[in-house]
Amino acid sequence: MSNVDPAELQKFSELAHRWWDPNSEFKPLHEINPLRLDWIASLAGGLAGKRVVDIGCGGGILAESIARAGATTVGIDLARKPLKIARLHSLESGISVDYREISAEELAAAEPASFDVVTCMEMLEHVPSPAAVVEACARLVKPGGKVFFSTLNRNPKSYLFAIVGAEYLLRLLPAGTHEYQRFIKPSELTGYARAAGLDVIASIGLHYNPLSRVYSLGKSLDVNYLLACTRP
Repeated sequence: MSNVDPAELQKFSELAHRWWDPNSEFKPLHEINPLRLDWIASLAGGLAGKRVVDIGCGGGILAESIARAGATTVGIDLARKPLKIARLHSLESGISVDYREISAEELAAAEPASFDVVTCMEMLEHVPSPAAVVEACARLVKPGGKVFFSTLNRNPKSYLFAIVGAEYLLRLLPAGTHEYQRFIKPSELTGYARAAGLDVIASIGLHYNPLSRVYSLGKSLDVNYLLACTRP
C-alpha cells in the first residue's frame, strides 16, 4: 500500500461522478478508448475467452469494453469513488466486470501468473514507483501472455502538448491532471519492463489533431505512447 499518492487518488475521486459523461473532463478517455482497445486486441490475438486485468481501471471505461469483447475481466483501483461509479455503470450496462479495491502489488501476490492479458493505461505517471507497478504486472501475467502500458513521454514537446496545450489552452483535461516530472521516457519504461522479465514487442504513439479534434495512432512516441510486452 506504500506505492500510493493520496493526492492523486483524491484528484480523480473528486471527478468520479462525471466519469461516464462523454462530454466531461473524461471526454479524451472515451475518444481514445476504441483506438487503445483495437491495438491491444490485435497484439493479444483477440480478447474473447481470455482472462484480463485492468490496473488502475478508474471508472471502468477500458475494463468494460474489454469485457464487452468477450474477456473475463477484473478491474482494480485504489480510488474508492471511481470504483463505485464503475460498479454502478456495470449494473446499468449489463456488462460484467469484477471490480476490486486492491493494488497491483497485492493482487500479484495473491494471484501470480493468472491473467492472459494485463493492461495498465495512464496510471504509471500517477504513482510514486512506476517500476513496482510494472513488476507487479509482470508477475500477474501468464507465461506467453501480454502486458500493455500507456503513459506520457518526458521531454519539452510533451510538456508543451500534454500540459500547456491539453490542460491550459485546449482545456481537454483539468489543469493539474499531470505533473511533468512524473512523465516516463520510453527508454525508462522499457528498462522497467526488461528488469521485470518482460520482452518489449511493440510500441506506438497516440496523437491528437487540434484542428480536426481527432485522435490517431502513429509512429512518434514524443508525447503519449503505448508499449506492448510479453512474458517469455
